[in-house]
Amino acid sequence: QVQLVESGGGLVQAGDSLRLSCAASGRTFSTYAMAWFRQAPGKEREFVAAIRRTDGITYYANSVKGRFTISREYVKNTVYLQMNSLRPEDTDVYYCAATESAAATNRHQYNYWGQGTQVTVSS
Repeated sequence: QVQLVESGGGLVQAGDSLRLSCAASGRTFSTYAMAWFRQAPGKEREFVAAIRRTDGITYYANSVKGRFTISREYVKNTVYLQMNSLRPEDTDVYYCAATESAAATNRHQYNYWGQGTQVTVSS
């Protein structure tokens, strides 16, 4: 099993940047493909970005492509989400997720989740 703890959320203005972190503990970090999802109240959790286990290949939702970057640091067992040019519609709770399967955009492929971190972007 792996435990995930997110940090780095907060309140920013439109156009600002934030970097979210997700620290993983438990089994070997490279065992897992990692992803970020986000969810607004009353809405389904939606895919944001994913990164494969060892080759660093990444995937992004169209809504964040070119603005967000997912990366992972094996020494620190941490995955990051660098968010630039933030917009009010990026306001959500952001969740880190892990899977022992291949990286995917479908939230049902992930069986480990963090507790979430709130990101609020004011206009």
